[in-house]
Amino acid sequence: MLNYYSYPHTTSKEWVTFVHGAGGSSSIWFKQVRDFKKHFNVLILDLRGHGNSKPKLKDTFKIKYTFDSITADIVEVIDALKIEKSHFIGISLGTILIRNLAEKRPELVKSMIMGGAIIKMNFRSQVLMKVGTIFKSVVPYIFLYKLFAFIIMPKKNHKKSRLLFVNEAKKLYQKEFIRWFKLTSEINPLLRFFRAKDIKIPTLYVMGAEDHLFLPSIRNIVAEHVTSSLFVIANCGHVVNVEQPETFNNKTILFINSLA
Repeated sequence: MLNYYSYPHTTSKEWVTFVHGAGGSSSIWFKQVRDFKKHFNVLILDLRGHGNSKPKLKDTFKIKYTFDSITADIVEVIDALKIEKSHFIGISLGTILIRNLAEKRPELVKSMIMGGAIIKMNFRSQVLMKVGTIFKSVVPYIFLYKLFAFIIMPKKNHKKSRLLFVNEAKKLYQKEFIRWFKLTSEINPLLRFFRAKDIKIPTLYVMGAEDHLFLPSIRNIVAEHVTSSLFVIANCGHVVNVEQPETFNNKTILFINSLA
């Protein structure tokens, strides 16, 4: 089972589950846990191969991970803790996993909060993925990760987010990075399906105004999906919960309370 940390609340019945992105770990939520555990039951976890979720022996022989298999890891923890329903908060690739979980097990999802959400790969991000596919086995993965982090988070005020994610990514192994990178082969049809279907679960997208790769497509999807809303944080890049934690926390806690 994945490594996880839970923080039960003495009176609240609401659960909030945090899902990080590729190359991160549960530690990226440290500025959220402090505030959220005052209001809700909190669950944070390390995705497979990240943080303290070390690869299992059987994973050593796997060439490829899938979004469904990684989503199933999250569900395993939810079921083990007997959480009947939770609000889910994700960042970057974690938002794809949450949306996939909502497709597979909608009864578990009370709402979705998507930070730095990915709903469509634009031309620049498609080129980025192709470069990674070509060089993933011959170039040290940390070099590729630094390149990706700089392209996604290029500005001076994004530096803290870049360093945090690069330092977390250093804890991965080359083989683990390649397994995660191969997920990109199934990302386009999956995102196309998500864009086409309004799942009818309350969804809040929290995006940085400077998230140049992904914000335009989120604006489009919110215009089409009636259960979705968008909050844009000024002077902020892709990793909204790290760059603007106070604004992120206040807005998302307010959103969850509005659904109670």
